[in-house]
Amino acid sequence: MAKKYDVTAIGELLVDFTDSGMSQQGNKLMEANPGGAPCNVLAMLCNLGFRTAFIGKVGDDMFGRMLRDNAVEAGIDVSGLKLDSRYNTTLAFVEKKSDGDRDFAFYRREGADLMLDESEIDESLIRESKVVHFGTLSMSGEIAEAATKKAITIAKESGCLITFDPNYRAPLWDSVEKAKEKIAWGMSVCDVLKISDNEIELMTGLTDYEKGARQLKEQYDIPIVFATLGPEGSMVLSGDNVVRVPAFINKGTVETTGAGDTFMGCVIGYILRMAGVAGAVAEGNTGMVGYTMEWDRQHALMDMDSFHLSDMLTYANAAASIITTRRGAMMVMPTRDEITVFIINHLE
Repeated sequence: MAKKYDVTAIGELLVDFTDSGMSQQGNKLMEANPGGAPCNVLAMLCNLGFRTAFIGKVGDDMFGRMLRDNAVEAGIDVSGLKLDSRYNTTLAFVEKKSDGDRDFAFYRREGADLMLDESEIDESLIRESKVVHFGTLSMSGEIAEAATKKAITIAKESGCLITFDPNYRAPLWDSVEKAKEKIAWGMSVCDVLKISDNEIELMTGLTDYEKGARQLKEQYDIPIVFATLGPEGSMVLSGDNVVRVPAFINKGTVETTGAGDTFMGCVIGYILRMAGVAGAVAEGNTGMVGYTMEWDRQHALMDMDSFHLSDMLTYANAAASIITTRRGAMMVMPTRDEITVFIINHLE
């Protein structure tokens, strides 16, 4: 049947404080950027014209209210977002290191996002969604883990496509073993996996990322696996197809926060549109736009040919490259026109 939302995500909504230079007094300046991987993904999807909703919790404090307002401005339905005066909004501080990597400091002990109870989940948001997206940070605490697993159970019962990005952040876990356990669970229930090169190595011990991605795909029976490879670009495994596309090297890079989320939003959007086109062709209505079609999960899991897989990675790589030139992520996601122009300019 037709669904109200294209994508609903569950997880963390937090403030990313990013390095913004020095004050006149010589003190480090940190800019408060709205973030959290699930909402970053939804913001990218909103820019692509999709209807999104978020399930999560923030503190009923200055940061939580700011995040709620930012999410609304980005176009995300926040009817599933809870504000709780008992807990503080989670804060993350991101510092760019000299080698281009990032260092994270999280202020999250009893953070509001970890306190989302399963009784607080609006089940109708999930049942009215085509896709449900999640990561592992909402499973780093027992209360939010139970809520996440309930949401995924409802999603499966409702015929939703399940997309998963581990988004591993070592400081947020009691142990590597616990993180790997939760990542493994996520891979066991998802239809679409987005995983980074370092996460492939974490889960398989392999630095041959294609071999590692193939191992995870087969072990967990995942229909579509995307691997992001940093400056080497990205790769997708779908059916028997393996396609690699190089990165767009951008001299204007400021930071990489949100690049993976931008990539994830683009591939989910591409899958939704391809699924809609397939549904339209099946019914002889090829003029219909993808996301207006009645949802058919099977069409979303179809094997795409190499051309479409390459096109999808090119689009997602371009969007990810653009976001690295901006501080923050959720409120500065690229538009469709920006991505198109960027690709044209870089392929000439």
